[in-house]
Amino acid sequence: MIRATHELHDRRWGRNFGLGLILLAFVAIVFGMTIVKVGKGEDVLGTGMVNQEAGQ
Repeated sequence: MIRATHELHDRRWGRNFGLGLILLAFVAIVFGMTIVKVGKGEDVLGTGMVNQEAGQ
């Protein structure tokens, strides 16, 4: 009997799915940290471009 997909494809899909979840979590953490820093008026990227009113 011929299978439509090979066992290797199933394992590869599982690894890709896991890696995708890890990357999604990383992006969510970085996004969340950026939102928190911008909300507090902190220097986000080290450019020195901070709103003076927010720092007071």
